[in-house]
Amino acid sequence: MNNLFSFNYFQLIFLFLTTSYHWLNTFWGNMQQVPPGKWIDLGGYKVHCYQKGTGKITVVLDHSLGGIEGYLLMEEIAEINKVFIYDRPGYGWSDSSPKKRCSQEIVYELDQLLEKADVSPPYLLVGDSFGSYNVRLYAHYFPDKVCGIVLTDGLHEQGMLNLPLSVKLLKSFFLSGFIISILGATFGLIRLLGNFKVFELIKPQLNKFNRDSLMLVKQSFYHPKHWLTMAREIWNLETSATQVQKANNLGNIPLISIKAKTFFIPLFSPFSSL
Repeated sequence: MNNLFSFNYFQLIFLFLTTSYHWLNTFWGNMQQVPPGKWIDLGGYKVHCYQKGTGKITVVLDHSLGGIEGYLLMEEIAEINKVFIYDRPGYGWSDSSPKKRCSQEIVYELDQLLEKADVSPPYLLVGDSFGSYNVRLYAHYFPDKVCGIVLTDGLHEQGMLNLPLSVKLLKSFFLSGFIISILGATFGLIRLLGNFKVFELIKPQLNKFNRDSLMLVKQSFYHPKHWLTMAREIWNLETSATQVQKANNLGNIPLISIKAKTFFIPLFSPFSSL
């Protein structure tokens, strides 16, 4: 009984210390780090967006599932063209959205955001992995606003809809893991791992990026809403795949698809291939 009590006592101390570290670090981080862009109200929730560079067209970046990896490309693209990036609701500095986290809702949000942010077409859409669903569906609904599409590690809806039962069960297993991630973010464990550069240890390719840009990406993972949004998007993946089926004929809009050597090593996202 004494050993059990001692073990629980040390657990409580560890939890207290990590939680205190998290909230102090969060407070100090929020004081130090100013969002690079601005917030746009989409009717009860605000979405963070950022644009940079000049040009006749605007490169619009949409991230992978659970990623805001576009910040890693922002500076380079802005040197040659105007680029627009946004944190999908629930990620980064954006509020969570009360709407369903599926491609159709995301597309409507994006169009509303571009209009309110006064970003005029034409748009060159770049969609990474799950973002490929969104940009294709956007081009389907608003073809006159789109001058081209680039897909990086793009998903195919038929593959998602025809997943074998074993993979569907594996997806359910991953969803249960988000509970642990939400708790880890709530108590500061993920922030602690991030500050000790565990992300870079897991994916060494991150070390080649600018430190400030990398921090813009990592900070999103420190918040519970990030993992909750990720779970919501995964839960609705089949719905999104069904919705994007209608975007199978984009007319004369040029489209380029770029694939990594393996699906499990995506081009930009530190954690997700989706």
